[in-house]
Amino acid sequence: MPSFTLAAPVTAELEIRKSRFIAYAIPVADREAAMLELRRLRDANPGATHVCWALLAGGQSGMSDDGEPSGTAGRPILEVLRHHDLDGVLAAVVRYYGGVKLGAGGLVRAYTDAIASALQLAERIERIAQAHLIVETSYPDEARVRRWMEQEGVELVESRYGLSVRLSLLMPATMVDSARAALRDLTQGRATFPEGDEAAAGDPAHR
Repeated sequence: MPSFTLAAPVTAELEIRKSRFIAYAIPVADREAAMLELRRLRDANPGATHVCWALLAGGQSGMSDDGEPSGTAGRPILEVLRHHDLDGVLAAVVRYYGGVKLGAGGLVRAYTDAIASALQLAERIERIAQAHLIVETSYPDEARVRRWMEQEGVELVESRYGLSVRLSLLMPATMVDSARAALRDLTQGRATFPEGDEAAAGDPAHR
């Protein structure tokens, strides 16, 4: 079943019984990127009463009620993300308290409605798992390999030069097997692929 991320960040604002709820949905690569975005939101809203959030990012998911009663903010936000089949997305709601208590049920509805309003404006794009492929080749073959990378839209992550050329490539995980075959063919079998150096990458590609 495909999962989706967002093409771009979206935001929406609701006022509920004098409290302002400003919702943000932001595409992120991983938890570290999400925490950076949260810091930016807190810095931009120093007078906010709460900054509640939920993150879906593979095995790095999480949520926080940030001082609201337990279960009234982070989990409702997370459920909205799940409902939209999203991954690689941070959803945060900045609340400015207006002096009127909403009660647990009112808070759940407020946080749910705020993030749902933001996502109504969002363009979803399919999230494609990425993988690294390490290829070692000779200096004379490097130009051929780089031309192939350019034609296939493969990203170069790192290059190292020693007795041979070692290139770290980033590509859709579904492409790895065909890439190995193509590069072997291109170099008449001279290209090698060191075992144990390939890993799933956290950064999604979009189409």
